[in-house]
Amino acid sequence: MSAPPLSSRPRTLAAGMRAAGAMALAVLLASCSALGTSKDDSSQNSSTGQADPSIAAAAPEELKAFYSQKIIWESCEDKLQCAKVKVPVDYAKPAGDTIELAAVKISTSGDKKGSLLVNPGGPGASGYDFVRDAGNSHFSESVRANYDLVGFDPRGVKRSAPVTCLTDKERDEVRAKIYTPDTDAGLATLLADNKAIAAKCAEQTGPVLGHIDTVSAAKDLDVLRAVLNDSKLNYVGFSYGTFLGSTYASLFPDNVGRLVLDGAIDPTLSAEELTLGQARAFEKALRAYVEHCLGDEGCPLSGTVDDGVQQIRDLINSVIETPRSAKDGRQVGGNLFVSGLIVPMYGNESWPALTQALEAAMKGDVSPMLRLADLGADRSPSGKYTSNTALAFGAINCLDYPMSSDPAAMRAEEQRLREASPTLGYFFAYGGANCADWAYKSVRTPSAVKYSGSAPIVVIGTTGDPATPVEWASELRKQLGNASLLTFKGEGHTAYGRSNSCIRDAVDKYLVDGKEPADNTVC
Repeated sequence: MSAPPLSSRPRTLAAGMRAAGAMALAVLLASCSALGTSKDDSSQNSSTGQADPSIAAAAPEELKAFYSQKIIWESCEDKLQCAKVKVPVDYAKPAGDTIELAAVKISTSGDKKGSLLVNPGGPGASGYDFVRDAGNSHFSESVRANYDLVGFDPRGVKRSAPVTCLTDKERDEVRAKIYTPDTDAGLATLLADNKAIAAKCAEQTGPVLGHIDTVSAAKDLDVLRAVLNDSKLNYVGFSYGTFLGSTYASLFPDNVGRLVLDGAIDPTLSAEELTLGQARAFEKALRAYVEHCLGDEGCPLSGTVDDGVQQIRDLINSVIETPRSAKDGRQVGGNLFVSGLIVPMYGNESWPALTQALEAAMKGDVSPMLRLADLGADRSPSGKYTSNTALAFGAINCLDYPMSSDPAAMRAEEQRLREASPTLGYFFAYGGANCADWAYKSVRTPSAVKYSGSAPIVVIGTTGDPATPVEWASELRKQLGNASLLTFKGEGHTAYGRSNSCIRDAVDKYLVDGKEPADNTVC
């Protein structure tokens, strides 16, 4: 199975990338421009599905209107089908305001076993875009022959009551701004800018901004399951999608069907612990890249692995000290430069792009590195941002994780990050500033997931994963209990759809035949 393009790959954002503004975290799932749903009243282009009464009957009384709603699939996106599903803004007040979730479907080519819902990560990544752009390439023929692939935008994401804060011009300015939060004046400026952005997010998004947390999204997932007429949820979640999936399993254990959680997140970890783990893993991935590069003809680095890493550090420091102009006239400082550096580290098949960008930067041209940063931020060459992933990422995390904005605590964290990741750690620091003046307080305390269901779950980790360290997968498997762990020995983020036949076959047999892989299988 060929790997999907970089722009369609599951990714989890670096949890604490030092931001130029509250939501300007840089490592994103890139997506293509949105296409609207086309309406057609003809029966061959539109299908209506009434939820199975027995499925809807199991829903809480106050939510039955949502579980029993009629879903209308309409032709869209060149031979695909799209629909909208209504859910309450606040599950504690289901009679109140509602929002619509956007979904897209690739119908099965064979005898339908059910629906397979997909979340590609983030938080804030578009499952609609992922299925539309990479569904046919990422999933094997056997899976597509048994399931309708269904992608959806979770609440707060792109087409589903999206978090809205800044114009494209403002997003450019926020990403390019250079901060020095390790100084009192620099931190004060960062906090002031974040406060202004947070106010814009609250004003432009509205009250739904306080209800885009992962627990609410998991409840949406159960509504989606029901209106798709599935008695059990079949689901593949990558990166953050594993957190959404494990949250679902804890809330609806009896509704779990076949769940694959690839690139697992440990739900017990605090925001600071997640950031530290990622910083350490990205440093490890950088060293793996340098070792590989040094073995290739044309590598711009030289000497030992330590020498090559130091040359990259020196290059980053030179851009910090003297920001450079790209060919389009934009200024590239350290944060933008490192944002570009990190993007191709999500998949070793993209390492040649990093080599080219480093070679150009060493010769004074930062334009290729800026293009990588733009790809990660979903910015098209025309300057249009094609998703709200960065904005949704910050907004969802502010609800899911309590974060400290105490200057002393953030400076102590910076020191820990520098020690764990001498090249990149500084750029992961000061994440607590992002939520300091957020309009809504966090609604969750990190804790172990509890799963009591009878259906086994499959958890996958990758030994060289820079965004979700492999040990997180082991921890999640232990917490779930009724689960098996698959480990891919390789580089890059996530495994299914981009690794090898061992992983692919194990997952496919589980999804198609219900055959759980042996626990602790290593591929």
